[in-house]
Amino acid sequence: MAELPVRLHHTPRVHATSLGWSVALLLLLAYGLPYSEPLLMWLFPDSPRPVYLQDPMADLLWQHMGLVVVSSAVAVIVGTAAGLVTTRPTGRAFQPMIDMLATMGQTFPPVAVLAVAVPAVGFGERPALIALAVFGVLPVLQGTVAGLASVPAPVLDSARAMGMAPRQLLTQVQMPLAFPLWLAGVRTSVIVNIGTAAIASTVGAKTLGLPIIVGLSGFNTAYVVQGAALLGMLAIATDLAFEQLAMRLDRSKG
Repeated sequence: MAELPVRLHHTPRVHATSLGWSVALLLLLAYGLPYSEPLLMWLFPDSPRPVYLQDPMADLLWQHMGLVVVSSAVAVIVGTAAGLVTTRPTGRAFQPMIDMLATMGQTFPPVAVLAVAVPAVGFGERPALIALAVFGVLPVLQGTVAGLASVPAPVLDSARAMGMAPRQLLTQVQMPLAFPLWLAGVRTSVIVNIGTAAIASTVGAKTLGLPIIVGLSGFNTAYVVQGAALLGMLAIATDLAFEQLAMRLDRSKG
């Protein structure tokens, strides 16, 4: 029993170390893959050109991250606003409609959204932003609604007894207590968008999905592995970053 506090004390440091190593490995892959031809030639002897050099991997990484950041920001704003509206007395009548629209956006395949968006806005990043934003709304909406619903009724009653106005009750009581579940929804939305953004290369967007698509179309497994490795490390590093943020916030409350 005496060892338990020591383990809990070192847990945040372990997560921080894991995050640091994952970011370092991600950058090493992004900037080091062009120089890994001997290793890739050994791993893929049947491939005459095992190193993907059509676009710099580092550039694809940053462009992929930019696409995810912008689309996720839109999804977070829309999903949070919709969740707040549906939990207010004046907006509860719209909850079934908003839930239905968000669910449709989640179940509608991203490729189909891209196919609809391309004729309207053209090729490139704009249809990808639309598809990713639509696809990322539902987890944020669910996290917002679940977080607000998780606030204990006695806490709300006590806040009202203290004379808090509805806006004060929302900003000073409900939102802080709902934040962990809201953050979990944002985390899910961002991680899903990281993987889904790879499909955006089918409509001309520069993402880490480009070497995967080129590798699949040219039967070059080495390209697929390089794109997938960077994509996987980006998702792992992002997930660890959210984990570290959640732990820091939990420790600050304690």
